Amino acid sequence: MFFLASIKQVNQFERGVRFRFGKLRDEMEPGWRIVWPIIESWQKIDIRVKAVDVPDQEAITRDNVSARVNAVIYYRIQGATKAVIQVEDFFFAVSQLAQTTMRNVIGETSLDDLLSKRNAVATKIQQIIDKATDPWGVKVESVELKDIILPSEMKRVIA
Repeated sequence: MFFLASIKQVNQFERGVRFRFGKLRDEMEPGWRIVWPIIESWQKIDIRVKAVDVPDQEAITRDNVSARVNAVIYYRIQGATKAVIQVEDFFFAVSQLAQTTMRNVIGETSLDDLLSKRNAVATKIQQIIDKATDPWGVKVESVELKDIILPSEMKRVIA
């Protein structure tokens, strides 16, 4: 019975991080693994691409126009050990980093560039977030700007 409780399964889309007496032992590849109760613990990490829906971010562009931007970020874990050890909650950390980065990049961008060069703005956001999350074992695959909402009076001026 004790031995059966020790057998753990790591699926193809997961990695396991094993600790012995609270100290990092190894990263477990897919397959059946033995984790000895009492002296060892482990954590399963899903390495598939995940999407983070970044809530609307209100920001003022470089030319002092207020805009609300909504985005989605696609990321995956490429270093399970780093994701467990370097950051407490990588999902929350990526979401918070994305929100602040979006506001900062929009603040450096003119309204015209924000509207006409969406892909360039999204790429800049992606590169900044990817660089910041690299020590966490997180790879940001892409950032997509879903919606750019302008104040109603600004919409009338543009139309």
